[in-house]
Amino acid sequence: MDDEADVNLLFKIILEENNQLMVHSYTDAITALRNFRSGFYDLVLLDIKMPKMNGFELYKEISRIDPKVKVCFLTASEKYYEAFRREEEEINAILGENYFIQKPIENMEFIKTIMNII
Repeated sequence: MDDEADVNLLFKIILEENNQLMVHSYTDAITALRNFRSGFYDLVLLDIKMPKMNGFELYKEISRIDPKVKVCFLTASEKYYEAFRREEEEINAILGENYFIQKPIENMEFIKTIMNII
């Protein structure tokens, strides 16, 4: 999920065409939350910086619905990325088995990272 429609579409196309994955994409956190179903998704990709509800807030809500769901956070913000890297152990202890990708990312690197998580 990314609030930028073109980025969202690009990630969807990359994953569906290269790995035959089924991808549901949303540009709005509230709509994504409304459509989230426990046990249905192998992985949820969340942009950190979004209007209305940020990725961490959305993560908290969906983890109440499905505590076992894997989440991968996306961001173009160097500040979020560096903060995450410095506190990775602490964040992973809180979030469990969740991951972080800094945008921009090359297509093949993105695919490899997602497939390793799944």
